This record gives sequence, structure tokens and C-alpha cells, in this order.
Amino acid sequence: MSALSQLPEVFTTAAVPRSTASDAVARGELRRLARGLYTRNLTDPPEQVIRRNVYDVVASLYPAAVIADRSARLGGRPTDDGSLFLVHDRAADAVLPGLTLRPRRGPAARDSDLPLPAGLHMSSVPRGLLENVTLSRGRKDRAPRTLTRPELEEWLESLIEQRGEDGFGALRDQVRTLAPQLGLESELAVLDPLMGAVLGTRRDVHAASGLLRARQHGNPYDPRRLELFETLYNALDRLAPVERPVPDLAAARYRFLPFFEAYFSNFIEGTEFDVEEARQIVFDNVIPPARSEDAHDVTGTYRLVSDRHEMARLPGTSTELIALLKARHRVLLEGRPDKQPGVFKEEPNRVGNIPFVAPALVEGTLREGFSFYRRLAYPFARAVFQMFLVSEVHPFNDGNGRVARVMMNAELVAASQQRLIIPQVYRSNYLMSLRVLTVNSRCEPLLRTLDFAQRYTSAIDFSDFEAARATLEQTNAFADPVEADAAGVRLVLPTPNLADEPWQIVGDPVEHHMAKPTGGK
Repeated sequence: MSALSQLPEVFTTAAVPRSTASDAVARGELRRLARGLYTRNLTDPPEQVIRRNVYDVVASLYPAAVIADRSARLGGRPTDDGSLFLVHDRAADAVLPGLTLRPRRGPAARDSDLPLPAGLHMSSVPRGLLENVTLSRGRKDRAPRTLTRPELEEWLESLIEQRGEDGFGALRDQVRTLAPQLGLESELAVLDPLMGAVLGTRRDVHAASGLLRARQHGNPYDPRRLELFETLYNALDRLAPVERPVPDLAAARYRFLPFFEAYFSNFIEGTEFDVEEARQIVFDNVIPPARSEDAHDVTGTYRLVSDRHEMARLPGTSTELIALLKARHRVLLEGRPDKQPGVFKEEPNRVGNIPFVAPALVEGTLREGFSFYRRLAYPFARAVFQMFLVSEVHPFNDGNGRVARVMMNAELVAASQQRLIIPQVYRSNYLMSLRVLTVNSRCEPLLRTLDFAQRYTSAIDFSDFEAARATLEQTNAFADPVEADAAGVRLVLPTPNLADEPWQIVGDPVEHHMAKPTGGK
């Protein structure tokens, strides 16, 4: 057994005589995975062993193979049914536990192909595009060898988004050079016009995918964001109505609510003032000379959220949505002309490692997202969706979060529902709930976070500035979010109608109960 222990986890009879391997299997020292293929691992399921050593397995059975066709689009991963498509001189399939190797004959690896471990290669992007032009059909539950036409168009769309028009044009030149080397001239005759259609130079190409059709109509969009919007729409559409009506928007109770809304909305984005200083900026026009731009951020936000007529305006079409966003952004950032108020971004933007929608896809993604928004019936659902739509697209160079929250509260004001604020102590909850939806497609934390924020806001009387500030202080609203997280300090609800009683701690807002999903609206 000592000699066997020196072998890799997976090996063939090229590494050890067949008789030796057979005797070791009989003694329970080795396990046979397939004809001529063995493993020393006697405990893990065979499927795990093979997937963990997939390149070694492929190289053992198909030396110097090229991972190609649909598998190249998947980055060398098997399909859901376990198929891995190869190019090799030996064209017989190999069926293994959890993996089926499906080779075909074709050109050997080129210098431009991607080298992989164990002497394998994977088709380069130009080669992969050409290979996937050939139509194929899956059999029964087996994946087709090549991409469908819509899938190929979607791949092209992702490439132009990643590389830009210049990079995509260079890719097209590489495809043209490579095609005759591989004997794929007929595939080039199909692919080249398709790439021209993505670049906008070929109007005569019939699009098979919604993505390319949208581009041909001048409204290309981000498909992954559309999946996110659909996920959020489905969650909101199943949500029991959340109704917190406000009979009189002009009531004294809400007098200073717009101030604190503007104050906290700017704090989330890093524009931090002492409350008294912000009060003087907004109501006395006292602009700190060293922070005039920051001060104008606060006053611009306040101008929007304190204007009941403006906050009652809702978009009826996607074109109106775009116009409304630009108009509100101009007011919000009028003090920062370098940020191009009212103009959609021309350069990509991101938060950490999360890129937002590419500039060329902004309008199309907003328009496609609007189609979900318009189908939602209830104000709270529409408010949540509108906020996330703008936040996720991030259409401007700056001010996106503030505009998103203005759009959210406008939905509530227009429907005479309780608007909401995000206090600074609640900043981490809010931003993390957005990230969870963006990264993990989980809607519940965002819904619970905003539901709690609305409940919290509705419990405070904003008729007197000092009294409202005192309530906000007592409920931890002004606590630094990082220090509060470290100390276990949370935003708390004032006990309704019992001003003399202690504040009621409701626990982690993300775990707070809200209306349960039902079978319909």
C-alpha cells in the first residue's frame, strides 16, 4: 500500500499496472471509478472525487484535449446534467459518476487558447464564439453541445459590456483572423453580422434575444439586474399590503419631518453635520465657507422632500421616470456642477467590488425595470421597488442614494402614506440589506428594514423641532453606526401613546416581524 499512497488521488492504469490496481481494488485499498480510472479515496462520494480532480480525469482519458463549445462559455465547468464538451481525436464519450465527457473531433489547441492544468486547454473567446455558432440539439435530458442563438447573443452582449465598443471591435477582428485557421469560415459568415448588430453597424440582422432587440431599438439593458428586479417584484407582489395612511400631509405633526429626512439621507452618503449646524444651514441659510458644497447637498435634498407638490409627482411611463430622475437630481446637486447634475453617468461606478449598471445600459435598464414597477399595486411595494431600481442602476456620478430615497418617499407621499427616514444608527442595516439583495438575491432583509423604518418614523411627532430631536436622541437615532454596532446599540421604537414609559427595544430590525407573504396581493 505504501507505493499506492504515492499516487495522485485519481489515476489511470498508465500510472500503475492494471493487475496491481485490480488486486488493490480486491483488497479494498483502491476504488475503481471507471474503466482504467482509479482513486485512493475510499470515503468521499465518487462524484466529489471526480469533480475535485476534473482536469486530471479529463487529461487521463483525453490527453491534450480542448474544453470547448458550451463548456468554454461556462468557463470550463460542466453543465447542469454533468456534461463537459471537449475537442479530441478520440470521439467516444466517457460516462463517469457525476460527469460525462463528450468529445468531438476538431482542431487541436492554438497558442491563443487558454492553458489549463494537466496539459489541457480551453477555447479562447474568439474560438468559443465561432464554435458556438453551429446549432446542436440536446437529447432527452442532455444539454446541447453548443449555445442556442439567444444564448449566443447574450454572450455577445456581456462581452461588449465588459470590453466596451473598442474592445469588442478588436475581438471581432480576432474572430475574423482565426476563422480560416480553424476552417470555420461558414460560422464566421453567421457570427460576423451578429457582432455587427451588437455594435450597431448591422441593422438587417434578426435578433433572437430580447437583449439584442433592445439594443437594436437603442435601449440595451443589464440582464442580471432584470433578474434581480423580477425577484424583488415577485416578493413584493406576494406581500400583504403594508398600509400606514396619513390623513393630512399638512398636519403639524409632520412639520419638521422633511428636515430630518434630508439630514439623515445626506448622512448616509457621508455628508455629516451637527444637527444644529444643519438646522442653521436649512432654515437660516448659514453656509459654512469651508463646506459650501456639502451644505448645498443638504439644502438641495430639503428643497425636494419639503415640497409636497414635487413629492406627489409620480412617473406614468418609463420616459417620465427618466425625466423625473434627471429633474430631481438637478435640484439635489445644483451646488456641485462638477458632478453634472441631471446628467446620466458616462463612466462606470461601483461600491467596493460591486459594479453598478454600465453607462450604456442605464436608460434601457431603467425602462425595463419600470415595467415591473408599474404592475405593483400598493404604495409601500412601489416605494421599495422604486428605491431599489434607482439604487441598483446608480445612473448618476453622485447622489444616487439620495435620489433613490426621494423617489421612494415620493411614492408614499403621493398615496398619503407614512414616509420614512433612515437614521444614522440604522445606516448599516439599510446598506447591508441592499447588499444582500444585490449579491444574494434575498429580499426579506430589505423589506423588513424599510418596514421597521416606516413604523419608527410614524411613531414620532415632528411638530416641534426640539421635541422631535429629543425623541430621536432617546431612540439612538444619532448614534454612530460603527460604534453602535460594536456596543450592541440599536434603533428603538418609542412606546406608542405612552410618552412617560421607557423606550421599547424591538431587537434587530432585520429579524422584526412584518406582514407575511400571502397567496396574492
